[in-house]
This record gives sequence, structure tokens and C-alpha cells, in this order.
Amino acid sequence: PTLLEDLKLISRREALLNIHFPRDQNKLARAQFRLKFEELFFIQVQLISKNLLRKKKIKGFPFQHVGKKFNTFYKEYLPFQLTGAQQKVIKEIRADLGSNAQMNRLLQGDVGSGKTIVALMSMLLALDNGYQSCLMAPTEILANQHFNSLKELLGEMDVSIALLTGSVRKSNRKEIHEALEDCSLHILVGTHAVLEHKVQFNNLGLAIIDEQHRFGVAQRSKLWHKNEIPPHILVMTATPIPRTLAMSLYGDLDISVIDELPPGRKPVKTVHRFDTNRLKVFRFLKEEIKKGRQVYVVYPLIKESQALDYKDLMDGYESMVRDFPLPEYQISIVHGKMKSDDKDYEMNRFVKGETQIMVATTVIEVGVNVPNATVMIIESAERFGLSQLHQLRGRVGRGGEQSYCILMTGQKLSSEAKTRLETMTRTNDGFEIAEVDLKLRGPGDLMGTQQSGLLNLKIADIVKDNDILKTARFYAMRVLHEDPDLILEKNHPLRMTYLELIKNKNIWNYIS
Repeated sequence: PTLLEDLKLISRREALLNIHFPRDQNKLARAQFRLKFEELFFIQVQLISKNLLRKKKIKGFPFQHVGKKFNTFYKEYLPFQLTGAQQKVIKEIRADLGSNAQMNRLLQGDVGSGKTIVALMSMLLALDNGYQSCLMAPTEILANQHFNSLKELLGEMDVSIALLTGSVRKSNRKEIHEALEDCSLHILVGTHAVLEHKVQFNNLGLAIIDEQHRFGVAQRSKLWHKNEIPPHILVMTATPIPRTLAMSLYGDLDISVIDELPPGRKPVKTVHRFDTNRLKVFRFLKEEIKKGRQVYVVYPLIKESQALDYKDLMDGYESMVRDFPLPEYQISIVHGKMKSDDKDYEMNRFVKGETQIMVATTVIEVGVNVPNATVMIIESAERFGLSQLHQLRGRVGRGGEQSYCILMTGQKLSSEAKTRLETMTRTNDGFEIAEVDLKLRGPGDLMGTQQSGLLNLKIADIVKDNDILKTARFYAMRVLHEDPDLILEKNHPLRMTYLELIKNKNIWNYIS
């Protein structure tokens, strides 16, 4: 049966007629379904065929055997048992690496779900097959943390690993460059510095990129060209991308999800408090600090109202200093106007535990790992987006202690702000939060401005028409797996439309 019969679709002519001059409600609904399905179907055909083509055309290094390093690590160095989700993801990655195609996988996992272990085990697989790996992070602090946690995990194992960031000295850089070229260096962790032309690998087999949307597509392609055959690529992100969007945005990447927390992690308790309860909140902070814990206090900072926001930040800092006086309490402050050296200095004091309270603007959103920090206070929480709130909450709860996230707001709240706060206090599940966020803000906004032109669909809406999108993806896969080049007679009309669309490029120009 053809698609038309299978889904009982009306003809396009009839659909166009009824969308403008519907005879009745039923005819209108069928017309809408027909046109929405068509639009989403061809987008999926484009994405899936791009993926299939890449698998056929671009050969990757087959990592045939699982060797000594992987097994030794698995048996002797694993700090805790892998969760079911981690095992599943490692299986998926192993299957990719063992095939002849180049891996292009997106690994999503909430903050603290144990992506680093998965990354390390994938790198050991590469090493067992005689290849080097690199792990790229968006900031120096993050790169340092990755480096330290990998070193700690590897312990006494015979694996050489180095760190390359902007602030590594020239003499050390030279050593790293040489070690990379003669293959005595196995794993390189770094920032954008890894992309420099001078950094040449002997044989790069696997590139792992952390926090996807901070690296552009152009930077990803630089990694590709570090080798004759492009390395396998694993992209890790802690920003949950709702499944709806993932299908349309990353339809050409294979997706893995780690959806359970490692044992021993307690979920963060989230509460909403009004400014009038501030004194109570401060009392709570003093109790936590007495137990030897540390606290974040985060203020919003938006370009449009920068001057005011800085004033709020400084007022907040001063009132903290009054309520938490020296020498008993030490307070760090970090904001965008500081020089990056000063920022790093303050951050490091907090990481080392020399200061108990870190007052900051949202610069701490990504990645800093302070297991001892157990309280996150978010000031004017109604001014943050949901995904931002969730990212900030992920900064605490990284140790074994019970952690808290306190959302502070004024009394006046819009209904949307209420929904956001209610969602935060109700759930810790990043995917659920991302879905609510998508409903609140629409798809354009969700991925930030650079991709907001992304889904300029004519009639379909990927949030409201989620079901149609799933159906379209299912049929697109079915058609392409049977007939990847659309050459069968029955797919002739599909091919004609598809070629027309590619020619006009009007809806395809957004695919990265």
C-alpha cells in the first residue's frame, strides 16, 4: 500500500482547496493533517537520508576488539557499579565503534548522571585499538575538571593523559605536541586550544565534545580534519533536549540518553520562598555553613537591564556581607565585568573551600564541580528561564549530602513564572522540564537565537503536532530503509517532490 492509502490521506489539491475554503470541520482537519504530514515527512526524509548517506560514504575506524585497558578499568578501577542506563549507552557506543561507519552520537544526560565514565570507557576502547582520543570542553575550568576527574579515575593505569588550554606554558605545549605526534600521548583534554593548527595527532580515533551548543559546527569540522579518516564523534550535553526537538534538530545524529542517577546521589530538594522570608532563609544558610557546607547565591543579569542588575547584585552582596560578617564567613563574588583572572581566582578559592559563600551572576551555569556546595539560592528566580533554573540547580547535589535549591521571588508573579516555579519544585527530571519549557517558549527560542530561524515551518508546529512528527519519522524511516535512493516505481512521486524541495532549498537551509 502507498502512503496515501496507508494513512488515508486526501490529495494535495483537495487539501489546498479545503484549507482555504473548507466545506466542513472534518474536511478542514483532514486537509491540515495532509499538509502537516507532508511537510514533516520531507524534513525527516532529508535528515534520515543525510544520516544514512553519511554512514555509507564516510568510513570510520572499526574498533574491532575490546582489549586489556578497557577490561582492566572495568574490573579494577570502576569506582561504583554502572547504572543500567550507562551500560546501555556504552553498548550503543561499542556497536557504533565496531561498525565500519563513522560514529556521530549525541549523548544526553542530566548533570551528574555519569557521562564522564562513559566518555572514558569509550576512549579506552579507542586506545585498545591503537588510537588516540581527545576531549574538548568549552571553558578552562571545565577542561581542568575533566582532566582531574579522568586522572583520578585512571589511577595507576598505564594511560598517558595531558591537558592543553590557553594558559599552558609554551615549553609544556611543545612537549604535548611532540608526544601527540609520536603517539606516546593517549588522551588529550583541552579547550579550543585543541583545534589550533599546530596540534597534530598521530592517529586521532575518537573526539568527544562536551556541552554542544557552545561549539559551532565549524569548530566540529576542524576536529574532523585532524585525520585522513575522520575520527568518531561523541557529543555530550547536560542540557536535556526534548525528544520532540531532538528528532528535528539532531535527526542526523544518533541519540543516547542516560536517564538515571548513580546510586548514592540524593535528589535536590527545591522550595520556593518569597523575599519576605529572607531572614529565615539566612538562618538556614548559617546552619548549613556550620555543618561545613558551602552556598551559591545567584543573581540574574540581562543585557537590557544591565545597570539595574549590577546594582541588585552589589546590594545583595553588601547585605550578605552585613549578615555574614568576617572573620567567621568568607564571601566570594564573581560577575561578568571582572577580568577572567580575577574570576578564576575567586572561583578557585570557592572550589578549595576557602570561602563559604559564592555570590555570582549566571556565569556559573556550566560545569563547576564543588561536591561540598549544598545550597543554591536563586534570586529573582521568576526572571530565569526553566532550563537555566534547572542548569543552576545542577551545581549542587554533587556530593553525598542532602542539597537544597531555594527559589527567591517577589510577590508579583506572572502565570508563566508560576508555572516555571511550580515545575521546578515538582520535578528533578531534566526531560520533563525541557518539555514544559518547549511548551512555554516555543521551539525557536529554546535553542537560543542562532537556531531560532530553524523551524520556520509553513503549517506544522513541532510541539503541537508532535504525534504527526512521530508518524512522519516512522514512515520516512520505513520508506528509506526499503529504498534509500527512492528509485522504486511506487516512490516515484516522493522522489519528484523531494528533488523539487532540495532544488528550492527553502526549507532545507536550516540543517547544520
